[in-house]
Amino acid sequence: MKKNFPASRHPAPKTKILEVTEENTLLNFLFSSLSHQSKTSIKSLLKHQQIVVNGKPTTQFDIPLHKGDKIEIGFGKANKPFSHAQLKIVYEDSSLLVVEKAAGLLSMATERIQEKTAYRILSDYVKQNNPHNRIFILHRLDRDTSGLMMFAKNQEIQEKLQSDWGNVITERKYIAVIEGNLPLQQGSIRSYINENSAFFVHTTTPQEGKLAITHYKVIKKNARYALVELELETGRKNQIRVHMQAQGCPVTGDKKYGARYNPLHRLALHAFKLCFIHPQTGERLNFETPIPNRFNLLIKDKETLN
Repeated sequence: MKKNFPASRHPAPKTKILEVTEENTLLNFLFSSLSHQSKTSIKSLLKHQQIVVNGKPTTQFDIPLHKGDKIEIGFGKANKPFSHAQLKIVYEDSSLLVVEKAAGLLSMATERIQEKTAYRILSDYVKQNNPHNRIFILHRLDRDTSGLMMFAKNQEIQEKLQSDWGNVITERKYIAVIEGNLPLQQGSIRSYINENSAFFVHTTTPQEGKLAITHYKVIKKNARYALVELELETGRKNQIRVHMQAQGCPVTGDKKYGARYNPLHRLALHAFKLCFIHPQTGERLNFETPIPNRFNLLIKDKETLN
């Protein structure tokens, strides 16, 4: 039975919100606004990301401030630094989290699979400050795909992003190692895909499926594999994997979609670039992670990891 605790058992941390009235730097503004606090304690608030400037937590003391800027100061218990073997926080503000997920970690639980997921790990993290804090799923990566993902911190932001996803997301790029080679150095794949009752996604007719468009560019290749950059114009489930299979070049390690080899003991697919328009500030944010080193090694010498 679920227990309902009185609100007083979990008090929200105290915060103070200030508005900047003239040009200044952050540290000087904090010293003058928090004159009752010691300089050491103010620097500690910065160090532990308890200072939020216009919705973005910061540790940078010399940020220039302008009239109208909003400064939020949290006096609650500082968050423990986030650390997880399969998940890395790349960016965080009061609205969003951008993370890099390792291969093997499920994005979110399903009806069939209930276990530790990126969603649950991040939920635990945001609840450190306030047990009522939540995160909201925006999109998913397949369990065996690594790379960049984004989560919302409130339902309003989730709905705002999802309702205009095609315009908000300006770039989503992946890197993959595929078996064989594509017919052209670069091109586009356009087809209709659908998921059957066995959760298998396949190409089908326009009447039965949804349009899926993937743009590709071959970066380098050897006798067995090719390293390919892929950009999604649409975001269908398993889209890249289905499109590569349809070209006779399945993603390495993708047994479900026809791969013969698994030298990396993982799906060789990585979401390396994510660019979007911030739903509150209108700023274009660009995030990029390196190509996994083992992808490059596999192309450099096909015998190295076989």
